This record gives sequence, C-alpha cells and structure tokens, in this order.
Amino acid sequence: MQNTSVQPEVVTFGESMGLFTAQDTRGLEYAATLHKSFGGAESNVAIGLARLGQRSGWCGWLGNDPLGQMIMKSIRGEGVDVSRAKLKEGMATGLMIRENLPGKSSVHYYRKLSAASCMTPSELDRDYIAGAKILHVTGITAAISPSSLETVQEAIRIAKDSGVKVSFDPNVRLKLWTIDEARPVLLSLAEQADYFLPGLDELKLLYDEDNTERIFEKLSTLKAVSIVKGGPDLTYVLDDGRIDKVPYVKAEQVLDTVGAGDGFCAGFLAGILQGKTPLEATKLGSLIGSMVIQAVGDWEALPTHAEVEAALNNIQHIER
Repeated sequence: MQNTSVQPEVVTFGESMGLFTAQDTRGLEYAATLHKSFGGAESNVAIGLARLGQRSGWCGWLGNDPLGQMIMKSIRGEGVDVSRAKLKEGMATGLMIRENLPGKSSVHYYRKLSAASCMTPSELDRDYIAGAKILHVTGITAAISPSSLETVQEAIRIAKDSGVKVSFDPNVRLKLWTIDEARPVLLSLAEQADYFLPGLDELKLLYDEDNTERIFEKLSTLKAVSIVKGGPDLTYVLDDGRIDKVPYVKAEQVLDTVGAGDGFCAGFLAGILQGKTPLEATKLGSLIGSMVIQAVGDWEALPTHAEVEAALNNIQHIER
C-alpha cells in the first residue's frame, strides 16, 4: 500500500508507555482510583512540536494491545505522523504507575521485554530519517535494551550520512542502568550530536565532576551546541566557545514538573526549525517549559502555537 504521509521535519522514536497515576496522596497501596494516560520522552517531544505547528514523526514500537492501541491513536490524534510506528503482535506495551506522596513523587516501571525494548536497527526506515531536518533521540531508548541502543546508534549513523542534524537529550534514568553503565554510552552519543540538551545535574553524573567550570571545559570539546538546563534559575547556552545565560521564565504556579524538559526540547527544536539562533530557541524552550509546569500531565499541558503567541504578546484570556 502506498504511504501518503507527509515527511516530518523532526523524526524521533522510543518507548511510550501506558501511565496510571494514583489519585491519592496516601500512596499507591491505598489508592482507590488510577487516572489512565500515557507518556514517553520522545513522543512528548513529537506532540509538543506538532502543537507548535512543526511536522513531527514518531516511529516507536507498541504492543498490539489495548494500551498500545490507545497510545497510537492518541499520538496520531495530536497531529504526529505515526506511519512508521508499529503495533507488534505477541508483545506488550510498557507500563508506568506514578504515585504522589507528601514531599515526593515516585514512578514504578513495568517494561521488561516490552515491544519497544525489542526494536532492531533493521526495521528503521532509512529514507524517513534521511528526509528529516532533525533526528531527536534520548538516553532512555539507549538504556532499555542492547538492541534499542543499536537502533539509536544506527539511526544516528543514517542521520549523519544524510546531513540530518542530531538532537540528543541524555535523560539519565538510574532505574534503568547504573551511572557506570550509562556514562560511556551517553558520552559517546553526545559526541555525535549537533544539539546536546542535558541538565546540569546529569552532567555532574556523566563527567563525575561537581565543578561547573570544569564541566563546561569538557563540554567545549564537543562539536555540539550544548543547552544546559538546571542552572541557578537559568539555562546555559554553549555555542562555538561562547557561554550565554538565559534566565528562566517564571511560572505563576507550579502544579506538575513532569514533562517540563520535554516541553523545553520541543520549544528549542521548534525555534531552530523556525530559523532562530540557539540562544533565541533556548528562550522559546524556557517559555514552553514554564507553561508546561503550570498544569498536570506528561504531555497534556504542552502549549499550542496560538497559546505561545498569546503568552509572548501578553494577550489576556477573556472568560465570558
């Protein structure tokens, strides 16, 4: 059957999982109800880009089960191209359950042998990646299985061979692997990136270094433009030997910090696609991250282009 999908500007892939959140602050053990949704760093970014008016494609694997079907339909419904995503028979969709306890939030993962962890390089669509402007990958996909890591590495190779820019968010997840296991893999991927989007705390782990100045010295050896989130109320932009500081956009209220980093990535990449400089794109990413944390959800709070324009122009909402 002929594929009629429109070529995305940004292609990404990874594991999207069913998400159940306990609607109780007493913890999962005593929760009577769970709210159903889904989440995944890469699909969150793809949705964020689509809402900002950019063409994005997500090509992960899901189990051909009720959760996988729900996730596929939801991502498609957000305007993301899923023509290369797959519902795999006989495989399960990963699951995460979140509980919010007083003073902390915890996530419990059920993803061993999930469909996404079985991804292989041979099923990548080379032309699909080669036709994009940016390939966005994360360290989560690299962590979930050896074959998923090989798939990330092959996707990057295709992108580099085709002149496609590579965006890399390390997304260090120590529930998936130890820092000693993660360090050589993630630093190797960072060396191949054109846009590197770590948090400062992640860099302290990856470089085994607490001194920010020495961390930046190591970052400067990379060819990538590095956007370092999590400074003292600011984001650092390291570009061609220059370090700029972009203050956070202050949020009126903070309801849920989950998804803020993915919102930032979506805003940054949208800015790059719109011809903005990395500094200007970082300012857009900061605004979107601020908007995301003022509502609840992994991806539900990602703003549309119209909402961002309203925020930039200080347009007041009319209730009635």
